[in-house]
Amino acid sequence: MTAVRAAAVLAAAAALALLLPGWAAAEWSLTKKGTVVTYDERSLLIDGKRDLFFSGAIHYPRSPPEMWPTLMRLAKEGGLNTIETYVFWNAHEPEPGKFNFEGRLDLIKFIKLIQEHDMYAVVRIGPFIQAEWNHGALPYWLREIDRIIFRANNDPFKKEMEKFVRFIVQKLKDAELFASQGGPIILSQIENEYGNIKKDHVVEGDKYLEWAAQMALSTQTGVPWVMCKQSSAPGEVIPTCNGRHCGDTWTLRDTNKPRLWTENWTAQFRAYGDQVAMRSAEDIAYSVLRFFAKGGSLVNYYMYHGGTNFGRTGASYVLTGYYDEAPIDEYGLYKEPKFGHLRDLHNVIRSYQKAFLWGKQSFEKLGHGYEAHNFELPEEKLCLCFLSNNNTGEDGTVIFRGEKHYIPSRSVSILAGCKEVVYNTKRVFVQHSERSFHTAEVTSKNNLWEMYRETILKYRDTKVRTQEPLEQYNQTKDASDYLWYTTSFRLEADDLPFRGDIRPVLQVKSTAHSMIGFANDAFVGTARGSKQVKGFMFEKPIDLKVGVNQLTMLSSTMGMKDSGGELAEVKGGIQECRIQGLNTGTLDLQVNGWGHKAALDGEDKEIYTKKGVDKVQWKPAQGDRGATWYKRYFDEPDGHDPVVLDMSSMGKGMIFVNGEAVGRYWTSYRTLAGNPSQAQYHIPRPFLKSKDNLLVVFEEELGKPEGILIQTVTRDDICVLLSEHNPAQIKTWLTEGDQIKLIAEDHSTKGILTCPPKKIIQEVVFASFGNPEGPCGNFTLGTCHTPNAKQVVEKECLGKPACVLPVVHTLYGADINCPTTTATLAVQVRCTKPEKSASK
Repeated sequence: MTAVRAAAVLAAAAALALLLPGWAAAEWSLTKKGTVVTYDERSLLIDGKRDLFFSGAIHYPRSPPEMWPTLMRLAKEGGLNTIETYVFWNAHEPEPGKFNFEGRLDLIKFIKLIQEHDMYAVVRIGPFIQAEWNHGALPYWLREIDRIIFRANNDPFKKEMEKFVRFIVQKLKDAELFASQGGPIILSQIENEYGNIKKDHVVEGDKYLEWAAQMALSTQTGVPWVMCKQSSAPGEVIPTCNGRHCGDTWTLRDTNKPRLWTENWTAQFRAYGDQVAMRSAEDIAYSVLRFFAKGGSLVNYYMYHGGTNFGRTGASYVLTGYYDEAPIDEYGLYKEPKFGHLRDLHNVIRSYQKAFLWGKQSFEKLGHGYEAHNFELPEEKLCLCFLSNNNTGEDGTVIFRGEKHYIPSRSVSILAGCKEVVYNTKRVFVQHSERSFHTAEVTSKNNLWEMYRETILKYRDTKVRTQEPLEQYNQTKDASDYLWYTTSFRLEADDLPFRGDIRPVLQVKSTAHSMIGFANDAFVGTARGSKQVKGFMFEKPIDLKVGVNQLTMLSSTMGMKDSGGELAEVKGGIQECRIQGLNTGTLDLQVNGWGHKAALDGEDKEIYTKKGVDKVQWKPAQGDRGATWYKRYFDEPDGHDPVVLDMSSMGKGMIFVNGEAVGRYWTSYRTLAGNPSQAQYHIPRPFLKSKDNLLVVFEEELGKPEGILIQTVTRDDICVLLSEHNPAQIKTWLTEGDQIKLIAEDHSTKGILTCPPKKIIQEVVFASFGNPEGPCGNFTLGTCHTPNAKQVVEKECLGKPACVLPVVHTLYGADINCPTTTATLAVQVRCTKPEKSASK
């Protein structure tokens, strides 16, 4: 069967995609009942046939089921043929023997959707997963089992782990989801990144791994098992790599097993206080081709879509928005050029997979940092080469098989026939997209807030009383972030400072994550820790009186730790409490007698739900005290763009919409640059109804709810940044079987701008030819700028859904001899829906 495939010389595949719209939609042959999945030293084998696997991590609990089909469609458009997910033990079994597979936790529905989209599945059962997920997905109740040691050669842990693994495997078998049954699952994972704790002598790591491998193999799924971030694995289990550059940093010692990459980190997860996590499309592509050049055959992008840590699911200090810098962002929108540049890479390699998977491998050193990795089938005249320049900051030219090839620094070129460059990791000819937020009219419509103040707990109202403050996790049992601590003490007139301008200071040392304090019902302030430093000190001046004084602290945790050998022993809560500055010296309250209450009154009554909202008395809102609930109603914004709340006017707390726990917010925790770590919080449209949506916010600090904005999100600002000095040489190939014939060639460089569906280019925000600087959304003029550029771009692009801009200095009236010119065209345009024409 003849098929037309397009490949772009020097990564100009985006241009071809416009001409050949079906080019990016790869066809994958799925498994049939009785499919045998095995492996050799080169790749996984599907019924004895080698194949390539481009996989993307999408976690089912981190997006609503209504988004799953769209995410899978986008992943397939991105050139993926596999979806990877963890299995989340603590979400599925929050109490021993009580299981939940509904809604976002419908694992079976998720995997069936993968199959419906003609894709393979990789299921990482773990059941410890880390994943920046609360407690690494180990249920809290495991902690309460006598003599248990997590992830160790420990009978109590192994008993529970095996029970859950077999339960999940059987559930997947019952739904016939393994490839051996005709389902999409071709790989399963047991354990996760065990090397991080294996060195701990208590766990007896080698014995535990041997047991885990044998236990997994005994489930007889009919597909291989893997253990990630290892160089070797027991028996038939395949070790895999996790990291950013597995082609250059990982050694596979099991030489009879294929090179698989289970986590290629597309950015970096972020904790509160972290700067934006960046990883360029060029660096990701470089790492993939380095891995494939050395014989890799499966790469999984972690994450391909990160999604949202809804409710209380994120690990300690981890942002509610997860891996927003992935190829598909938190809201389900393409992030260009990351999405398109990787899509082009996948489709180019697939075009030459016969030579790649079955060819004889050879290696040539071409100079310092320059290499050629070749895959040849001489009898069929097939040859594929990965030409690498591994030098940082040094572009260069090499002679390879009699041909001269220019290779930018730290990049890899794919050479079809070992001659023609069809892709280079450094040459990004995909447009960039910049995200923008638009405040919806419903923000100001009926913006009436009411409040309910949590009762400030007093010692006499508590039931759990001890001499010293109790450890927090043991009280909340991971059912709430919050634990009230309260104590009372008597002061005489002689104890208080004589001068009115001197106030005693309350000092509380804690290993929780944050705390707010009250003295005699008066709010005295907040304090917090960080992911990097264990513990913090709450230190605030307070007003005290003669007689009995009441001290109340609301301690909160931002998720539980997600990794480490001491996971079961991690503790939180008040460690020391004293008052400095009294006439009689320091008052130590640590053994004063303490009362405790886990969870908030509003949580117990579920006042964020339709049924619970009327269980308390709401009053007009006043933001003059912490520990307060706020509510309002709002209508759904028009259109279909994703919806967010801008919480910049608030401090820290939880968001609920129509009873759905959207997640934790902490806008008062700012980065070193002074910005909120996360200001916008995703409200998936499936959470909304057209009218009267109930929005409830619990604010720990002194937020101003009237400032909360309801917004929609678009990626309507799109850009190109291309140089005339790097012509694209676009080529189109005719493929018949594995024979490739050149049918068209274009040696010019073209910038292509394409609006989202049903939108046109309304405005040229920026245009310059010469030496512009900066990224999309923040371009600046250089010294060689030509004023004609904007006029030229407006003529070519305004009012159109897409336009093509030749990158030629003469078109823009630019001075090619300007001393500092880079002959670069930078353009940013804004897309909008066309205005409806007036009716006659």
